[in-house]
Amino acid sequence: MTRKRGNAEGSIYRDSDGRWRAAVNLGYRNGRRLRKKLSGRTRAEVAGKLATALRDHQLGLPVASERQTVGQYLEMWLEHVAKPNTRPKTYDAYEYMVRYRLKPALGDKVLSKLTPSDVRAFMQAMTEADLSAKTVKHLRDTLRCALNVAVRDGLIVRNSAALVKPPRPAPREMLVFTPDQARLFLDLARGKRLEALFTVAICLGLREAEALGLRWADIDLERAALTVRYQLQRVDSKLRLTEPKTEKSRRTIYMPNVTLSALAAHKIRQDTERQLAGSRWVETGMVFTTRIGTMLDQRDMLREFYRLLDTPDLRDPEPDAKKKRRLLPRLRFHDLRHSAATLLLVQGVPMKTVQEILGHSSFSTTANVYSHVLPAMKQEAAARMDAVFSPVAPNLAPERSHAGVKPS
Repeated sequence: MTRKRGNAEGSIYRDSDGRWRAAVNLGYRNGRRLRKKLSGRTRAEVAGKLATALRDHQLGLPVASERQTVGQYLEMWLEHVAKPNTRPKTYDAYEYMVRYRLKPALGDKVLSKLTPSDVRAFMQAMTEADLSAKTVKHLRDTLRCALNVAVRDGLIVRNSAALVKPPRPAPREMLVFTPDQARLFLDLARGKRLEALFTVAICLGLREAEALGLRWADIDLERAALTVRYQLQRVDSKLRLTEPKTEKSRRTIYMPNVTLSALAAHKIRQDTERQLAGSRWVETGMVFTTRIGTMLDQRDMLREFYRLLDTPDLRDPEPDAKKKRRLLPRLRFHDLRHSAATLLLVQGVPMKTVQEILGHSSFSTTANVYSHVLPAMKQEAAARMDAVFSPVAPNLAPERSHAGVKPS
């Protein structure tokens, strides 16, 4: 006896034109029965589409149509895949790229008919619109990430974005402070309200969000240890503490005396601000705050940072404001992190140790980012080997007497 199909179970049949078709019931809306029709050249192909449709329906996801467009799919991917599984800042980037770049260019195309040529033409158009190679690569990577899910869900057979080679961003010259510039930077910061923040950044290599996300509970002044547990990010227009990007980012760093002294002085300064603010003070437990204790916004911090870098050289023989020279190059705040790593490496600190201090997820990441330091390190290694085999090398051996007589 043939079993009766259950509700929303679907059906598969062969049409008069020889193609296999399926129909799945999706319930009712406004008193009308909703059905989704599927088709394919073989029964197995249609069975796979039907299984995917039933699963999506049971999970409460929108059931893909064979005419589903790239734009419709990307909206579904944003809401049901990207939003619950990515960090807020990453989701914001995905949303921007989908809404303002990918959908306007590719949104009307049928998802199942998207080709590598379409993706290649899209990237070319973005390049001609003066977007950087790095931005175009991010757009392609976002599309590839979304289509990977479509492949796994059986909505498409291949990932057209994965078949197209992205443009290679031009290597960016890394700008870092020299040792003399790093000392001058901290000299200029001395006594400033955010001196400790700048000191933490250039001495410990913390990321901007990690430095702004520090709490006093994360700092042990007696042990001179600092633990990165959170980062400060703007989520839904509000500053919030979020988990570090990776497990390696959660780390404990031992502080040099210059950092320890700056933090101790900062704590005293903050206590004074707390007293002056009185009832207006908002206790957050954060290390770096506004003058009333609330979380410090990135924009306010950067304003102070660039004001410091723009300190004019008073020895400039041409005092014209338009021609005035600065004492320091105008680096990005993130370049303080690069400066910290470079200074550690040139001082002979092992690459593995620098990786752990920076919180990189792999050794290769550190080696690739700071490959410019490797030649100097190799030269230093050669010099040290020369020292071993130089004329003074015999002095490293235990002293021996001639003819077996022990020295007196």
